Amino acid sequence: MAEKKEVHFFDNEDNFIDGKGHYPKYHSHFSPSRKHKLIGEASPIYMYWEKVPERIFKYNPNMKLIVLLRNPIERAYSQWNMMRLNGDEDLSFLDALKQEKDRCQQTGSLQHRLYSYTDRGFYLNQLKRLWEHFPKENILIIKSEELKEKPGSVLNDVTNFLKVEKFKQVKVKNVHSLPYNKIMNPEEVDLLKSIFEPEIHRLEKALKWDCSEWLK
Repeated sequence: MAEKKEVHFFDNEDNFIDGKGHYPKYHSHFSPSRKHKLIGEASPIYMYWEKVPERIFKYNPNMKLIVLLRNPIERAYSQWNMMRLNGDEDLSFLDALKQEKDRCQQTGSLQHRLYSYTDRGFYLNQLKRLWEHFPKENILIIKSEELKEKPGSVLNDVTNFLKVEKFKQVKVKNVHSLPYNKIMNPEEVDLLKSIFEPEIHRLEKALKWDCSEWLK
């Protein structure tokens, strides 16, 4: 994997000023040896950023993509909490949700790196952008809860998907987890449920998943 967790190459507009990617800069993040079969990186915003799928396809049309989908209600709160701890968010979670659209439109688009708490949770359109460029057999979609509950089975799915040897023994670690100073209150939860319930049902139909636990 890349030397840092989030490379942010394909979502960085400065890397595509002339319409072409400046790939030596991208390659500088990797140090593969001859024994490596695959190299990769993990930048979650790639799925959300509209131009990214096309850019990745132009770079490598045979790229394999692994998508990890988290309960969008929990994801929104987690993003707000991270922003709060980083000093990038002064609003309460409820106020941030209510003002999200106006704040995001200040950039001329709803795509906003910082304040797109709910917009990033509309997964189906993001998946459709990926499917427009890559065959579905090149995209592995994983439910976050399944990775937590049965990591061995999910990692077997990953190695089968990538056609590499299975992991021998993997210790489960909780990393990049930030503390919460409070849990969501009922008003926040109800607002997020009203926002995401239709989307979750559409996603269930498209992926043939049961996501009923996301709305509990």
